[in-house]
Amino acid sequence: MDLLTVIILGIVEGITEFLPVSSTGHLILATRLLGWDAERWALFNIVIQLGAILAIVVLYWRTVWTVISGVLTWEAGAVRFARNIIVAFIPAAVIGLILHKKIEALLGNAEIVAIALMVGGAAIIAIERTVKPGEIRGVADIPLKTVVMIGFIQCLAMVPGVSRSGATILGALMLGVERRTAAEFSFFLAIPTMLGATVLELFKNRHELASGTGVGMLDIAIGFVVSFVVAVVVVRWFVNLIGRRGFTPFGWYRIVVGGIALAALTFS
Repeated sequence: MDLLTVIILGIVEGITEFLPVSSTGHLILATRLLGWDAERWALFNIVIQLGAILAIVVLYWRTVWTVISGVLTWEAGAVRFARNIIVAFIPAAVIGLILHKKIEALLGNAEIVAIALMVGGAAIIAIERTVKPGEIRGVADIPLKTVVMIGFIQCLAMVPGVSRSGATILGALMLGVERRTAAEFSFFLAIPTMLGATVLELFKNRHELASGTGVGMLDIAIGFVVSFVVAVVVVRWFVNLIGRRGFTPFGWYRIVVGGIALAALTFS
């Protein structure tokens, strides 16, 4: 059963991490509705996000390499790219550390996730219908003021079910960033954000990992690989889809899934 659970949660993480549907929310709902011990799987759910993050590094390795080598030689475009990612990450890092315990308390509330999914879905549909196409193209070309605002908007995702990628993408769209750039900015911003969250959780739970209680390292490794493989496929599909259909389908998906989940939680 543990192996099946590991694979299911890895697939859920890989599919949902970069879509504006909330990976954390889906993992919480899957754990709750399938009757698994949420506390036992909490660390696992966070660590396997690194598998999805690795998918971005692999898919965009040329960009990652260009930025790293460009920063070392102080190339202007690469420096602006790195600056924008770092600056947008800072609000989540600071607020996340301050409100860490309160955020952890929310992670056990599946009802909040269901409601946040529906509210977020309605917001996606409304924004897609009202916001004009943005003109800012390229992560390095996003103005610093816009980057700071996107960084604070990302913090809304500390409420489970809101979606980190959804918050950053929609925030960028409202601030004049075009769709593909908004999505790619969200992808790259996920690297320091999720890496920081994972390192913090590993440090906090180091004794549990060392003692072998909870979910084992082999299970975490399998979940990591599954989430990585699935995320590689999903990210390629997602970038192509938003160019043709936008984000509205994800808004309707969130409303339907959130409604079904809330009904199931209410009458279970």
